[in-house]
Amino acid sequence: QVQLVESGGGLVRPGGSLTVSCAASGSPLVINRMGWYRQAPGKERELVASIIRSGNTYYSDSVKGRFTISRDSAGTTVYLQMNSLKPEDTAVYYCSATTPSGIGSWGQGTQVTVSS
Repeated sequence: QVQLVESGGGLVRPGGSLTVSCAASGSPLVINRMGWYRQAPGKERELVASIIRSGNTYYSDSVKGRFTISRDSAGTTVYLQMNSLKPEDTAVYYCSATTPSGIGSWGQGTQVTVSS
């Protein structure tokens, strides 16, 4: 099973930037897809961005043009660069990973708060 550890959350002012990271570990470590989800209080968890092994990416409409998902060369650490942050981006951000056999894992989440 894949273990995921997120880091990099925090408090940022509107219009600011923040990068969150997610490091995967486990054996064997083969990942088909990694993604970032978020869950705001009282709302359902939603997909924000994802990246698959080929490098293709997906972004939700709400973050397109502001957020960038990337990964390291080993494909085991994924980053979410968040620019032009808005108060509505405030949420717990969760990393996910899916193996070729379809097994999914979640990180513990990292809080991102956008407030002046």
